[in-house]
Amino acid sequence: MEPWQTALLHTARVARLATVDPAGQPHVVPIVFVYDGGRLFTPLDAKPKHVPASQLRRARNLAANDRAAVVVDHYDEDWQQLAWVQIRGRAALLADGDEYAAGLALLRQKYPQYATLSLAGRPLIRITVAQVRGWRAAPPGEVT
Repeated sequence: MEPWQTALLHTARVARLATVDPAGQPHVVPIVFVYDGGRLFTPLDAKPKHVPASQLRRARNLAANDRAAVVVDHYDEDWQQLAWVQIRGRAALLADGDEYAAGLALLRQKYPQYATLSLAGRPLIRITVAQVRGWRAAPPGEVT
């Protein structure tokens, strides 16, 4: 992975998660996330939702097909600063264990909002990175 891709994955505040339902219909939602170098974690947190976490479309889709993609992008009015990174991999819902605890800790560290919005007991989606793609407008050697 290129250094600029790693930097974007560590600094971006929001991304888009893509899953596919059993009929092949794509579903994309904005997410908060954290990247640890080989895995990406996103919570099914307590922000208002219309259904329980286990019934969210992304959770149902991943139960049927564990393949997922995440796009992280950087937009700027100076189009020489445009960049995006796409992660593809296999996803799993975590509710306990060492990976779960590590993901929670990283999310709390990145997002101060989780000091008051509890993550404890809420499932996490963990995506194990299998493929990374990216693009940026800046010439090679320049940092976006």
